[in-house]
This record gives sequence, structure tokens and C-alpha cells, in this order.
Amino acid sequence: MCERGCGQLQHLGNAHAALASAGLAGSVRVSTALKMDAIDNTSPPSSGVFKDPAAMSPIVQFLAGNGAPLLANVYPYFAYEFSDGIDLNYALFQPSSTTVTDPANGLVYTNLFDAMVDAVRAALDKAGGGGVDVVVSESGWPSADGKGATVDNARTYNQNLINHAGKGTPRKPGAMEVYVFAMFNEDQKDGDPTEKKFGLFNPDKTPVYPINFAGN
Repeated sequence: MCERGCGQLQHLGNAHAALASAGLAGSVRVSTALKMDAIDNTSPPSSGVFKDPAAMSPIVQFLAGNGAPLLANVYPYFAYEFSDGIDLNYALFQPSSTTVTDPANGLVYTNLFDAMVDAVRAALDKAGGGGVDVVVSESGWPSADGKGATVDNARTYNQNLINHAGKGTPRKPGAMEVYVFAMFNEDQKDGDPTEKKFGLFNPDKTPVYPINFAGN
């Protein structure tokens, strides 16, 4: 019986039903997004599990039954910011002395992004959603006002993220769908000053730094 997550599940079902009545259910997918704090035991990645399985299980079953992906907001920056043990280069997709081998499956991780995404995949597996894909609905790096938040690091992370998207992760190689956050700096946003500095462009539309969206 669904005790937690039922409200969100109902919203998903209502949206899916509305699309079906309009003949669009086959072309428009209904999903929901989660933050990485919804996942426990992310290291090694195969240990990933939903923090609240009772809430997530019916949602995962809905996604699996409708061929929809799970949207995940994946920010290696925040993991780096709040930990003294994460190598900056490992978080930036740069060559690093850090290499993580998952003892459960032998998969080798050379960057934090892949490890985080595959922890989400592991959690999906444990919730019966092994066939549910993961779309990274948000990822980025701030250019100022925080630990490791510089223009150079932001450009390096986002460019490497774009370049990496076509390669996938050790658990699921191949192109993956990834969205960079954000288009503009949000100077009037409340909260931590770093939150205002994730943009590729300033509010006046001038670039914070150059970026090649085509990747390589």
C-alpha cells in the first residue's frame, strides 16, 4: 500500500491520463525529478539505495510501466563543497589520482559525476526499476562565491560535462541526456550567494565564459 509519495504519484497519473486522452501518451513522457539527497550509500555506486523506498517504489513502478525516465539533479559541486575528501580534479572530470573501483561489479570510476549517476541507477535497480533510464535534468558548477567556485572551474566542469555526455557511465555506456544548469546567473535569487552564479551568461546576456555546446 502506498503511504508516502502517493500525492506525487497521483499527479503523475493525472498528467499521464490527460496526455492519453489527448492522444499524446505515446510521444510525451511524464516523469519527476529528485535531488541526490534522496539517495543513501552512494559509495561505492552499486550501494546506492533510495532513502525512502516506500515513497519511491510506486513512483519507480509508474515510470517503468510507462517507459519514462527518472530525472535526477546531479551536482558533483555540492558533494565537493561539503566534503574535505573529494579531489577537485575528480569532480571536474580532470585527470586525477582518484580512481574508484566498485568491488561489487569491478566497474572503474574516474570522475564523480559517473559515480553519482550510477548510484541512482543502483537505487532504481533495488526498487524494481532496472529498465528505467536516468536523465540528468540539472548539473552545473558555480563561477563565484563558494569553495572551488571560479570561472575557470565552472567552464572546465560544464565543457567536460558536455563532452562526456556522449560516453555515458560505466554502468551504462553510450549517449545520455544531460541538461546544464543554468543559462543565466540569477542575481536576485535568495539563499547562498553561490546559488546565484551557476549561469553560462550574465543577466545582461554577456557570457560568463566561452562554451562549446557541440562537445567533442
